[in-house]
Amino acid sequence: MADNFTPRVKALLIEHGCTFVRHGKGDHEIWQSPITNRRFMVDNFIKSRHWANYTLKQAGIPKTF
Repeated sequence: MADNFTPRVKALLIEHGCTFVRHGKGDHEIWQSPITNRRFMVDNFIKSRHWANYTLKQAGIPKTF
């Protein structure tokens, strides 16, 4: 089974000041970034390091995985 990057992504988001806004459709959450001043989606089971890095990019955080 693939790794779940979500806990590590969420920890990085919180560390950089991002905040949870609301639950989205299905198993997604909507977060807000103070760096980019935009909202973005976070999946509750991120299987790909590429998707994890894309989520961080939307938040204005450098690649980590």
